[in-house]
Amino acid sequence: MKNLFLIFSFFAFIFVSNINAQIYDPVKWSSSSKQISDDEFELTWTAKIESGWYIYSQYIGPDDGPSATVVAFDNPKAIKLIGKNIEGGHLKKKFDEIWGVEISKFSELATFKQKIKVLDDTKPIKGYVNFQTCDNSKCLPPTDYEFSFNLKNKKSTGIVGPNTTKDEKVAGTDSKSGDPAELAIKTPETQVENSGIMQPVNWTASISKDGSGNPVIRLIASIDKGWHIYSLNNKEDGPIPMSFMLDKDTKGEIDKNIIENAKDKTKAFDKFFNVNVTTIDNSAEYILTLKNTEEGKMIFGTADYMSCNEKTCVPLNAYFRISADRNTIEIMNSEFSDEDKKPVVSGADAGIFPINNIQLDKPLSNCTTSAESEVAKSSLLNIILLGFIGGLIALLTPCVFPMIPLTVSFFTKGSKDKKKGLTNAFLYGFFIFAIYLLLSLPFHLLDSINPNILNDISTNVWLNVAFFIIFMFFAFSFFGYYDISLPSSFSNKVASAEGIGGFLGIFFMALTLALVSFSCTGPILGSLLAGALSSDGGAWQLTAGMGGFGLALALPFALFAAFPGWMNSMPKSGGWLTTVKVVLGFLELALAFKFLSNADLVKHWGLLKIEPFLIIWILVALGMAAYLFGLIRFPHDTKLKKLSPVRGGLAVVSLIFAIYLMSGFRYNEDTKTFTSLSLLSGLAPPVGYSFIHPKDCPQNLNCFHDLDEGLAYAKARNMPVFLDFTGYACVNCRKMEEHVWVKEDVYAILSKEYVVISLYVDDKTELPENEQVTLTFKTGGQKKIRTKGDKWAFFQTDNFNNNSQPWYALLTNTGTLLNTPVGYTPEVKDYVNFLQCGLDAYKAAEGKELIGKVEK
Repeated sequence: MKNLFLIFSFFAFIFVSNINAQIYDPVKWSSSSKQISDDEFELTWTAKIESGWYIYSQYIGPDDGPSATVVAFDNPKAIKLIGKNIEGGHLKKKFDEIWGVEISKFSELATFKQKIKVLDDTKPIKGYVNFQTCDNSKCLPPTDYEFSFNLKNKKSTGIVGPNTTKDEKVAGTDSKSGDPAELAIKTPETQVENSGIMQPVNWTASISKDGSGNPVIRLIASIDKGWHIYSLNNKEDGPIPMSFMLDKDTKGEIDKNIIENAKDKTKAFDKFFNVNVTTIDNSAEYILTLKNTEEGKMIFGTADYMSCNEKTCVPLNAYFRISADRNTIEIMNSEFSDEDKKPVVSGADAGIFPINNIQLDKPLSNCTTSAESEVAKSSLLNIILLGFIGGLIALLTPCVFPMIPLTVSFFTKGSKDKKKGLTNAFLYGFFIFAIYLLLSLPFHLLDSINPNILNDISTNVWLNVAFFIIFMFFAFSFFGYYDISLPSSFSNKVASAEGIGGFLGIFFMALTLALVSFSCTGPILGSLLAGALSSDGGAWQLTAGMGGFGLALALPFALFAAFPGWMNSMPKSGGWLTTVKVVLGFLELALAFKFLSNADLVKHWGLLKIEPFLIIWILVALGMAAYLFGLIRFPHDTKLKKLSPVRGGLAVVSLIFAIYLMSGFRYNEDTKTFTSLSLLSGLAPPVGYSFIHPKDCPQNLNCFHDLDEGLAYAKARNMPVFLDFTGYACVNCRKMEEHVWVKEDVYAILSKEYVVISLYVDDKTELPENEQVTLTFKTGGQKKIRTKGDKWAFFQTDNFNNNSQPWYALLTNTGTLLNTPVGYTPEVKDYVNFLQCGLDAYKAAEGKELIGKVEK
């Protein structure tokens, strides 16, 4: 079976954010087009990949692990694909260390070519290439390279070149004067015979900077066999030499010292043009340095040249565009449209946000006493505790529990010296702890993350559906229908290393335990991390959870070695271990529906609202109670002869929990919804997401989900704004809404004193086409705004320098910050102080404004 631990590693990564380290950008993309008939084009995407990094083929299996490269078009109805996308470059199929399978991947260079037929040429053909990059130790999240082609359907008249037939008009040299004759247009008959756009030269481009920070662009022309172009050193009185220029609207200039590199360069007399010319076959490289360009503006330029074969010459152009941040260049054979030439704007200049440039360092009041640091510490301690509890549960499984007396006996009785045996046992425990701790370290290196990528991944619909399937798979494994294990060859290799002896031998003994117990510990650890890691904790939360888990597994081996007499009080292995696994299976089954609920909330499918979710959990709780009472059995179970007090107690707890879940159907007169269940906060859908009592806003508050509408309402009523950055799949958001907002003091302020504007950063509803723009962050970098969630995530990151949810900001209705924003604040007193502080600041500001008007 495939290495499932990698699934857990990726699973844990979904919940990791705010990692502050080096930013990786190992792949540089460019694109070009070539017209091959009146309405057919060949599009090419080229990726230059840094040494040691890889991207993956489009045609890898869905279960291979990494994300396959995907070329997607935003307007697929405007084109028709001709054949499949052809891959080229340095593509090899070999074993991948990270994913543990043989897989096709590119190194150094990758090209993708797709032939299309243009059905509608009134708009640019736009889209993106989605790809994932990995090296031998880590992988970066999948990301997009966006492209745009301005393709026009047309016919080419062409230009007559050398070796024309006698039926053509003048073509060659005037025999009397010896001067070059004018190039004549082909006759209509010749045009019909040779109709179609000829594009024998394909371009790629890359960009860098010189020591002074000037853009340096590298353009490579790939020339079809039988064709050639003319060197930039040729004179103007012959064929068109290669030349470069910037658009008239682009400020700056091209340094005169253009470098031309070409292996197949020939200098000879051209009988057709009657001059000495230098021709280039196969390929040519041009390096241009741009000077005095305008910062923050895109650069547009043109390569003007001619290409000929034995029969025909065609004048050609290549057009290049350099981004405003000078990090990317795109080159194509057709001219950029006016739409393409629109600059990438900042959020403030885009015109899609009613307020911008919020001054975080200048709130109207500094009265907020934030307890966020204490919350963060508490959260970290909670995760360590949850990890520890998860480890203790793992100890009670059939994969681990029988190993305790065997291993302890090995160290205490197998060592000549009791002291040495005790030392080795403690060392064994330490290595177990260290192994789980070390497993989290790679996630501290996954730092090429843009401000919102982790939120995008954690709320990805299909990933949540995949996790639902995986957890269902785990559940039925615990029920005993099949076993999950790592490849036996891998476990055997590790186990064989135990004979090394010394510290290294003990380490491999600990590693063997971690591997052979995976079928029991893996699902528990994965479930624990899925439930515990929040969106704003970063890799340290992962480390804390893994450390707590490893510590719980390690302690018994060290403690029982130190106090062997304690083992006499240990229960013996038996059928009760199978019972533990089945109970864990029921818990996995319940948690699976949490992920399906996330996907349902984000996509608004309306399938798993609060009513069916509660019914499913009630059935799971009743099923567990029935199993514990011996009414139902699973494989490997024996008939229950006697109900033990522990098993009976757990059965009663399951029944009580089922009754508690049923109480969630009680109607709450204050909120006009079902009653929120505190124990399910963050796990179940919001009570307002209901078939019977639907509510758009938490706790039946009067709220808005659009910034413009909310601000207009606040201005009309002269009220301050409570800005709530939230998410459909945000656990801590639900905890705040269902634990804190319902408190009398908080609810009174929110419902009467503020206009609540809740902005969902994971809303996948597509924006109108005119609002789908590319924006630049104040801190650098760009983001394509396609959905409502993209829009509000950009607004939060750009204005509040924060991308975690929940995030609360209090503003005047004109966009002035009232006090310091806060995140997750579970203490009601602290939250009331935050709200009251902002309200006092708003009233004070209003009073000053009123006094100023009176004085005037």
